[in-house]
Formats: sequence, C-alpha cells, structure tokens
Amino acid sequence: MRAMILKKFAPIDQNPLELVNLPIPNISPEDILIRVKVCGVCHTDLHTVEGELPQVKLPIIPGHQVVGMVERRGNITSRFKEGDRVGVAWLNSACGLCGFCERGNENLCENACFTGYNTNGGYAEHIVIPEKFAYAIPEIFSDEEASPLLCAGIIGYRALRQSEVKPGQRLGLYGFGASAHVAIQVAVHWGCEVYVFSRSEEHRELARELGAVWTGTSKDEPPKKMDSSVIFAPAGELVLDALKVLDKGGTVALAGIYMSPIPEMDYVKYLYHERTLRSVANATRKDGEELLKIAAEIPIRTTTQLFPLEEANRTLQLLKAGKINGAAVLKISD
Repeated sequence: MRAMILKKFAPIDQNPLELVNLPIPNISPEDILIRVKVCGVCHTDLHTVEGELPQVKLPIIPGHQVVGMVERRGNITSRFKEGDRVGVAWLNSACGLCGFCERGNENLCENACFTGYNTNGGYAEHIVIPEKFAYAIPEIFSDEEASPLLCAGIIGYRALRQSEVKPGQRLGLYGFGASAHVAIQVAVHWGCEVYVFSRSEEHRELARELGAVWTGTSKDEPPKKMDSSVIFAPAGELVLDALKVLDKGGTVALAGIYMSPIPEMDYVKYLYHERTLRSVANATRKDGEELLKIAAEIPIRTTTQLFPLEEANRTLQLLKAGKINGAAVLKISD
C-alpha cells in the first residue's frame, strides 16, 4: 500500500513525510481493515510532524480523520460488514477498565491509543482499527464532506460542551479553521450568537456566511461580553484576549492539543468573578456519535480543499501558513 510516513521530526518546510510502499497491515480478531478513501488534514498532524507533541511513536503514518470502506473483518466483529462505509477518528482504543473509562471519560484513559500518533493513521491506502472504535457515516455526507467531522467536528463539539455555552447565549470563537467552521454551525443551530475572532479576512468572511453576528481580530473589542468562548488557534496569548472580553461566570475552553506558552496574567483583571479556564483533551465515542447525529440533522456544511496523498507535505505547509479555508482533505483512493 502507498503511505506517507514520518521517520524523523522536522519543520514541515523540509518535507519530512516520505511516500513509501508498505505491506497491507494484519488484523486481530476484534479489528477491521479499512481501505481508505480520504483523510482529513489536522493541526495535530502538523504538531506531530514537527515534533511538538510528546510520546509520538516513530516511524508513524499520520492522519486521524479517515473515511473508507471495510475490506476485511476480524472473526469476532459484528457491527460492520465488508463494503460498509466507516470513519476513524483520533481515539483509536481505550482500556475500558481504568477509573477514567468507568466514569465515562475514556478520552482521559491512561492506556488510550490515538490514530496517527501512537498507532498508524490515515495517510495511507489501508488502516486497521478495533471495530468498536469505528463510526458509521451518515449517508447525507460524501466522503470528502464527512472527513472533517471526524476530528474537527468531534473536538469542536466537545469544546462547545466544555465551554458550557447555553442556547441563546453569546459565544466567542478564536481562530476559524476546520474545527471552528463546524462548531459555529452547531452553535447557530442551538440559537447562540456567535462572535468570531480571526486574523484572516477570508476566514472572517466564511464565518459571516455561516452565521456569525460579528467578526474581528482578537485585539478588537466586540460590542458585548462573551458568555463562553472556545480558542481553536494554538496561540497562548489568545487566552488573555478571550478572558478580557468574557463576562462574569463565563468559561473559556482551549480546544487544541498544543498551545504556545500562556502569558502571565493579572488575576483580578482576567480571571476573578468566577471565570473558568479549561482545556479540552481528546474526545469520547459518545461525543463522536452525538456530533455525527446532529451534523446530519442540521445538516452541517463542511468547506473542504482536496489534495492528492503525495502532496501531504505541501498541504501541511498551507495549513501552517493559514491558507486553508475550511478543511484540507487528502484523496487516497477511489
């Protein structure tokens, strides 16, 4: 099978991903083998390639927004049959036995495996996953449309939940890439007023098209205080910008797996009056199932740009430069 593999961490402008031919992987009794059709490109892939995340297993095939067809099944699988269309997301497996798993927080499992991080991902023609961690894809979405939902969508949905935003409240979104352009559609569906903060006028224009009531940069003063905010951009200085315009009792959720250092802050100016600052770590299968259901009901419209597998380095370069409007998706096979 063809795959783009990372053997050594390096800045993306050095083209560290290599196109190789590898054997099709074997499966265990509880696994399914998927022929990959498309794989979304995520900021986490960029952080993985550039060595900004701990405990990445090398060599690794990145990618965790996979849509494909079941090609082979393990002998104790039952949910899917050969030919079914399925999705693979960031959470590849969890132990199901630890305290976190037992109380519904499998996203925090000490023994979890993550797709494209410590087990091979979707920048390849085939991928293996335990069947119970795969998702059925709603028929309303094409492969390309569905791909961003599997990470950008799922983590955006969990971030909205962690921000504690309620229907009708004011929500701030900082950064407007793949995840935010899905999250805004959920928030608008809930009846929220959405304010978008982005450096890119192109991104702000897309936000307005998707229902934002106001757009500006993080240094602009919105007309009202936010009840909740989600920071998608991996820039620590945005934390102070978001807290500065957060109302009393509000919450700022940090949706990224990586963030540059957060500056020292004045407690009274930024955090007092019961404001909450919290991180969002991974997502559960329940988050994924709920997001796919609500995405089909709305239905969510994903804005995508398609690239061939062999252009994965260039795609990540464009992502780093902020030149992807919506979500980038790699076309792997027909």
